[in-house]
Amino acid sequence: MTVARVRDNIARVVWLVCMALALILAIAAFTYALEANENNGLVKLARDLADAFDLGFFDLDNPVKAFEGKNAEVKTALFNYGLASVVYLVIGRVLERVVRP
Repeated sequence: MTVARVRDNIARVVWLVCMALALILAIAAFTYALEANENNGLVKLARDLADAFDLGFFDLDNPVKAFEGKNAEVKTALFNYGLASVVYLVIGRVLERVVRP
């Protein structure tokens, strides 16, 4: 394999990992929006994974923006996890462009 081909493959992996992390955060946000059963194993898994990959900055316990009033938890989750998803996609695309030859 040439160096260019290896860098191309690494760039694809970086992009796929960032896309997967953004998807996990989006799924977790939708579990709040759909008011999914918190005792469901898949919902719990999605929320636990999102809590692990929220970059510590978009955490729902200490959010970037906390809403108040009706549906505050849903709005806070959608805003913060949505923003974290966008950040992962931007970081992934930038890293992909840096690594790709």
